[in-house]
Amino acid sequence: MAKQMTPLPDAKSVRVNPSAEELKELAAKMPNARETRYGNLNVQTEVLARSKASTFLVLDDPDGSSQQAFSREEGERIAKLQDEYIAGRDMIVVDGYIGDDPEFRTAARLYIEESNANIAGMQKQLYFDVDDPDSFEPELTVIYTPNLKVEGYPNDRVISVDLDKGVTRVCNSDYFGESKKGGLRMWNKLVYDRGGLPLHAGCKVIPTDDGDKVGLIVGLSGTGKTTTTFTKQNGSLPVQDDFVAMMPGGKVYATEAGCFAKTFALSEEDEPTIHGAVTRPEAYLENVSQDDDGNVDFFDTSYTQNGRATFSFSTIEAADARELQSAHFLLILNRNENIIPAVAKLNAEQAAAYFMLGETQGTSAGGAEEAGKFLRVPGTNPFWPDDHDHQGNRFLELMGDHHLDVYVMNTGRVGGADDVEGSEKVRIKHSSAIVKGIAEGTIEWTEDPDFGYQVAVAVPGIEGSDAAVLRPKDLYESLGRMDEYKKIVDTLKRERVEYLQKFPALSDAIVDAVR
Repeated sequence: MAKQMTPLPDAKSVRVNPSAEELKELAAKMPNARETRYGNLNVQTEVLARSKASTFLVLDDPDGSSQQAFSREEGERIAKLQDEYIAGRDMIVVDGYIGDDPEFRTAARLYIEESNANIAGMQKQLYFDVDDPDSFEPELTVIYTPNLKVEGYPNDRVISVDLDKGVTRVCNSDYFGESKKGGLRMWNKLVYDRGGLPLHAGCKVIPTDDGDKVGLIVGLSGTGKTTTTFTKQNGSLPVQDDFVAMMPGGKVYATEAGCFAKTFALSEEDEPTIHGAVTRPEAYLENVSQDDDGNVDFFDTSYTQNGRATFSFSTIEAADARELQSAHFLLILNRNENIIPAVAKLNAEQAAAYFMLGETQGTSAGGAEEAGKFLRVPGTNPFWPDDHDHQGNRFLELMGDHHLDVYVMNTGRVGGADDVEGSEKVRIKHSSAIVKGIAEGTIEWTEDPDFGYQVAVAVPGIEGSDAAVLRPKDLYESLGRMDEYKKIVDTLKRERVEYLQKFPALSDAIVDAVR
C-alpha cells in the first residue's frame, strides 16, 4: 500500500521538473562549477563522501534499534527547522521512478535548493521518467537543503530518515550521494516488506552458448562493482550499476536509469564504456581534478580519491532490465590483500554467511573513517535501514527458493600489499576471465581444506604466474610463509564466528558455515 504523499514545504519559488538542459544552465551558474573540455560540468563540493555519522532513522523507540536513530520528536524538530529555512529559498522539484517495471516501480521525488542545481541534474539522470505527470504521487521524498546547518550534529550536518512517512531530510551536505542514497535507502525497506531482498549490486547479461546468463555483483563502493559490471565478456551488457531487488524465484528488478560511477584511476583502455560515458557533454562530474584549460585528470587525488560522475544508460549500450527473468549467479566482491582467492565458489549456507560478513577493505567512498580499513558490512549494504539479521536470513530463504551460484571474488591482491615481495595483484583482466569462466561453466574447482569452499584449479585466460591469485595457500607456501598463512586462517575463522554471533536472530546454519 502506497504511503500518503508528503506535502512539500512552501518556498520562495519552485521550479517543477525543469528539463535536463534547464538544470545544466542553472548548475553552470554555480560558483563551484566549471566546464570541462568535454562540455560537461565538474562541480567541486565541500562534502566529499556520504555522512554515515550524521545519518539517523526517525523511530518511536530509537534505543531499541541496532541502527543509529533519534526520536520522532527530534525528527519533527529538524523538519520544522528545514521547512522554515525553505520558506526563503528558491527550490527545484525533480520527479521520477526508482525502477522501470510498471509492476514494480516506486514513485520518488527530490526537492532541493536551486543553488545546488547540479544535484537535481544528476538525480534526473538516475530516475526513470514519469509517463503521466498529472497522476504522479511520490511514495518516497527527499527534501534536501545543502546549505542549512543544524548545530549539535557532526559537522553541523544531519540526514533524517523517516521510513514510516517515506521522507528523508538532508541538511548541510552538497554531496550528490545523499540524494541518490536518500531514495534508495527508503526503497530498501519497501523491497524487504514485499518479500524480496535489496542488493547493493550491479547486474549484467552475458551471452554464452547455453543462452544468456544474468549475473549480480554485490560489493561496497570502490571494490570494483561498477568495473566488473561494465567490463565486457562475450559482448556482455550492463543492466544496472548499484542496486537491484531480488524477489522470490530469483526475479530481478532494476532501480536506476543511470550510473553514479567512481572515477578514480578511470582509463579509456581498461574501462572504455565508463570513460566514454563520463566524457560526454550531458554527464556530470563531481570532484574530478581539472586544470584551467578544462582538462580532467582521473588519476589526480590531491583533492579527493572519491571523484564521481553520473551518466544516463541511454548514452551507452545496455540491456533492458524489464526483459530479465531470474539471476544465474552472484558475485560477492571482497577487496583484500592476504589469503582471499581471486574467486571461491560457495554452497548456500556459505553464501549467506559471506553475504552477511560483507568483508572488504574500505575506500574513500565511505569517508575518511573507512578508507583503507578492513570492514565488515552485512550485505555490503551500508544503506540497509533495519536490523541486519533480516538480510542474512532472507538471503538464505531466497537461495532455497531459487538456485543461484554464489562466489566470493577478490578484487585486491593476494599475498600482501603492493610493497610485499611476491604478492600478486588481481587485475581487471583476471576478474574478467573469472566472470567469463563462471558464465560459461569452464572453471575447474577443488575444495579448499581450510575454509571448505571451492577454489579454482584452472581458469581459461589466467595462466602461468598469474594463476597464483587463484590459490593463496600455494602462493604462501611457495614464499615460505606458511606460518603467517595459518595464523591468518585461524584469525579469520575466529573473528567471523564472533562477528556473526552479534546478530542474535541469524540462522545457526549461517554461523556454522564459517566455523
